[in-house]
Amino acid sequence: MKIKGLREVAVDQLTELDAHAELSALAKEIAEHDKRYYQHDDPTIDDAAYDALRARNTAIEEKFPHLKRKDSPTDKVGTPVQSGFSKITHAVPMLSLGNAFAEEDVQDFLDRIRRFLGLDAGEELAIVAEPKIDGLSISLRYENGKFVQAATRGDGRVGEDVTRNILTLKELPKELPAGVPDVVEIRGEVYMAKDEFLALNQRQTDAGAKVFANPRNAAAGSLRQLDSNITANRPLRVFAYAWGELSAPLADTQMGVIDTFKSWGLPVNPYTKVCRSLEEIMALYNQINTDRAQLNYDIDGVVYKVDRLDLQQRLGFVSRSPRWAIAHKFAAEQAQTIVENIDIQVGRTGKLTPVARLTPITVGGVVVSNATLHNEDEIKRKDVRIGDTVVIQRAGDVIPQVVEVVKDQRPADSIPYDFPHTCPDCGSHAVREEGEVDIRCTGGLICPAQAVERLKHFVSRNAFDMDGLGAKNIEKFWQEGLVKTPADIFRLSQHTDTIATWEGWKEKSIANLKKSIEDRRTIALDRFIYALGIRQIGQANARTLAKNYLTFEAWYDAMIAAKDIEGTAYEDLINIDGIGTSMAQDLIDFFDEPHNREVMADLRAQLDIEAFDVPDTTDSPVAGKIVVFTGTLVTMSRAEAKAKAESLGAKVSGSVSKKTDYVVAGESAGSKLKKAEELGVAVLTEEGWHELVGR
Repeated sequence: MKIKGLREVAVDQLTELDAHAELSALAKEIAEHDKRYYQHDDPTIDDAAYDALRARNTAIEEKFPHLKRKDSPTDKVGTPVQSGFSKITHAVPMLSLGNAFAEEDVQDFLDRIRRFLGLDAGEELAIVAEPKIDGLSISLRYENGKFVQAATRGDGRVGEDVTRNILTLKELPKELPAGVPDVVEIRGEVYMAKDEFLALNQRQTDAGAKVFANPRNAAAGSLRQLDSNITANRPLRVFAYAWGELSAPLADTQMGVIDTFKSWGLPVNPYTKVCRSLEEIMALYNQINTDRAQLNYDIDGVVYKVDRLDLQQRLGFVSRSPRWAIAHKFAAEQAQTIVENIDIQVGRTGKLTPVARLTPITVGGVVVSNATLHNEDEIKRKDVRIGDTVVIQRAGDVIPQVVEVVKDQRPADSIPYDFPHTCPDCGSHAVREEGEVDIRCTGGLICPAQAVERLKHFVSRNAFDMDGLGAKNIEKFWQEGLVKTPADIFRLSQHTDTIATWEGWKEKSIANLKKSIEDRRTIALDRFIYALGIRQIGQANARTLAKNYLTFEAWYDAMIAAKDIEGTAYEDLINIDGIGTSMAQDLIDFFDEPHNREVMADLRAQLDIEAFDVPDTTDSPVAGKIVVFTGTLVTMSRAEAKAKAESLGAKVSGSVSKKTDYVVAGESAGSKLKKAEELGVAVLTEEGWHELVGR
């Protein structure tokens, strides 16, 4: 399926080189969009275009699974919380949803569920469909029937405590009826009605204050006010549609829970309906899409969920989303404008990224003036030139994408763009290594752009998340010689007398800087690994490494030892699901550089790096065990078996080695079973596996 507004080359026609380049660009663009959407409430793309971008990423990963990045967007939900609010760890993670863009995608979703569960085509599969509200996700906790706490989604695991602000919502019941479970965590969407949004913007205009771009931004900005009195004066509403922690079940079906919410006085969406066929699903989708313009709230699609909760439990989750739900999105928008110039930006790894500077154009209510051009090959493929009229789509967050050039409007004196082969920041040669699509500056440590970008990455939200150390301040500290290495950040308190002489630095801002530095002297292992900026090691990779090695010392020693590619440390590293030889080499190269080891030693002396928090699987008979499934499984699908094993703390591997603990052999098991027998690895039948772990 071709998705409007993305690359014209179909996924099945991409070369491996093109796929690698596009996945890199997609990961960066989606991460930037997440930051603006979840943290700043100021997206430059509508949800439909954003999800189309994610769909493109997923499709490429499915065709080229070995190219999946460790910072892949498919492994992420939201972004870390900002300062100013207390943090709340969700008892049950608040995940996001996979996406569908056409009827065939919905059919694929239903087919996948049937395959996973082993359902025959004739067996009924009831689906609950509901409008996808364009607002801010919220979790509402009730204990003994009384409202006690509210939290935003945050990064899916940790959200912001917005309890005081939620208390200002008039339609939210502060107490549930008698007889409810002791703990009830209700999840929903906070939104602002369209008419109330227009009235709010008029009041903002009359007061000379900032107006909001759309109701979603207004709702998110209003809910996340540090002063709850401001929130109280904003007309916020909420729809309830899901749940987190429950001390007792509410019903056997999704719709049953929604009906329970309604009986408790919680607002639920009137379009929510049980559908029993693809035809019913599409009829409701088309009805909601037709009614969309008349609704007094913004929606960006329709969500489908398996109705039976026992089936939801069996289906479980994959990466950032449940297998039993999907969002069917509406189409994105495009516009035409002119490329006034093409600038080159240098990233922390030395990558030269071309950016089109556009004549500002409004797309879906947001003014766009920049668009990514990805790399030299992308410019050549689309033949983008200065002066060209181009079609753009807000499908890449902060910097949207150029879809195509309008060739019949090209100026007569147009010339092809000549990509520079020297760094615009340090003048060093910029080269393209064999097998790479990116051109990189060779300046390394002498390149100011790379040095500063690495420091910016180190203090970024997903890494050390340090207040008072935004991009401009990092640049200033670097230029003044106060911060040259990451560890220098933790010595800034020694320079406050100097900083106090700079414009904009008052007593309070310096106090906040000191507090932020001290607060971040304790850091989770996965965030520390990510903060180092090792090539290919994004958030998901960092978490995978932390999960496998548990402590900084164990990880450090293993990476040093992995230099011996004949040794067990290297074998252990490449056998980690998703790491592989390419990423392993980047890790080895990083640790082989003396300067990097010095940086880590310096940081280690400044920090308390916490061991990875492993879920409690003490009662699991397979916790920490390495399991391989082989052959045709009869009582469960391969995906279901893997999901079950991982939920019990096991590590599922695709190959058998002397470190394998169990091989579960189904029908027609071949070479893996033979190897297990040769190595003396314990072999279980499916029934034996069920007896071991319990059905």
